[in-house]
Amino acid sequence: MRPHPMTLYEAALDGEPVVALGSGGIVALAVARWRDEPDAIDDLMLARCEAPVLDVGCGPGRLVGALNARGVPALGIDISTRAVQHARRRGATVLRRAVEHQVPGEGRWGTVLLADGNIGIGGDPAALLDRCRRLLAARGLVLVETDVDDDADDTAPLTLRRSDGRTSRPMPWARTGVHALVRLAPRCGFDVQERWHLQGRTVVALRAL
Repeated sequence: MRPHPMTLYEAALDGEPVVALGSGGIVALAVARWRDEPDAIDDLMLARCEAPVLDVGCGPGRLVGALNARGVPALGIDISTRAVQHARRRGATVLRRAVEHQVPGEGRWGTVLLADGNIGIGGDPAALLDRCRRLLAARGLVLVETDVDDDADDTAPLTLRRSDGRTSRPMPWARTGVHALVRLAPRCGFDVQERWHLQGRTVVALRAL
């Protein structure tokens, strides 16, 4: 029986090489970056955050931990028990929670972070943006890191494969490049305010209308 994707994701957090297989080919999970300190484009995102901040799919907590360390009110949520443990060890304020479920402070968040391609969560970017809009305060901000392929726009499921060749069951996911996001945002009640590209990563700032 094929394992749940979360089993392999958590193995990756513990140091095992794991790759993702999807429409973008075979890509190694960027665990080292997720567990590292924020880099230059992370710092751009962090500087533009308007408190309080909700980091959706926060993983090991590099962004929410950095915000907390700077005295910015911020909460991370992630469905992985192991990710939450890693994040808490670095001093981040996190909850084990799915974004579709009830989240503290609904309708009062100043910024929602969707870093590291987390616009793909659930395989439906429009539904995720709609959810983010309900989480935000009036005129709140969503910072979205898009796919490395600017033209990506698909909802093919993703599987994870560990070093011994064992492959997970498929999980819903979406790859959304900057062009698709710019087209989608107005339909979900957002204005595209800013976008920037640095070191192969692209982030788009969306303001709720």
